Amino acid sequence: MTKSDYDAELKRLQLALVETQVAAAESGERVLIVLEGRDGAGKDGTIKRIVEHLAARATRIVALPKPTDRERSQWYLQRYVAHLPAAGEIVIFNRSWYNRAGVETVMGFSTPAEQTQFLRDAPDFERMLVESGIKLVKLWLDISRDEQRRRLDDRRTDPLKQLKVSDMDAAAQTRWSDYSNARNTMLLRTHTPLAPWFCVRGDEKENARIAVLRHLVGSIAPADIAGSHRKPDPATLFPFEPAAIADGRLAA
Repeated sequence: MTKSDYDAELKRLQLALVETQVAAAESGERVLIVLEGRDGAGKDGTIKRIVEHLAARATRIVALPKPTDRERSQWYLQRYVAHLPAAGEIVIFNRSWYNRAGVETVMGFSTPAEQTQFLRDAPDFERMLVESGIKLVKLWLDISRDEQRRRLDDRRTDPLKQLKVSDMDAAAQTRWSDYSNARNTMLLRTHTPLAPWFCVRGDEKENARIAVLRHLVGSIAPADIAGSHRKPDPATLFPFEPAAIADGRLAA
């Protein structure tokens, strides 16, 4: 995709999302987007393109900090419930309750018993969200080890990206296999018919962003809007299936 083709398609898809939000304001639709992925996979840049022209009052990006002592004493999913969408709202979780299946598992920030309980509870929690009428979209942004290394190195040398630098960056590479194993378990245990995972191959940023926006339009837009846009390239975005772990579609 050339730069001019990318810009034109991005504009068309962003307009479709604006039209979708107008429709949601009229219908009371509630949309929840869960965006997960490895460090450096492109979550922030993707979210920026999703919300760029949406109404601030009806769009929320949720990126929760480390839980407080009080929040640690609560039911794990409790602090996320407060941020769920109301009528006409689109909420995007930039990392979500799946922290427990990812970084908390790899870095030992929660116990094995807590992790096991989460994997058991998450599908039921998401079933309740969907059955309550929330449109739930779950996206996993994947990335190769070499591309992640390049992006993390770029963060450390670009002054404009210094706010993205994290103490967890080093572990992203040194514990790559642990993160892969945690990802695989998470996808296998929490991919359900009501709340499926869709995986995005993120090494090519522009292709990944276009694929995500196409998927969102197809998933949350009214039929007359969704029907006028192409589906995402299946080589870039595809529904999770166990075979993707072994056949190279997900980075090992």
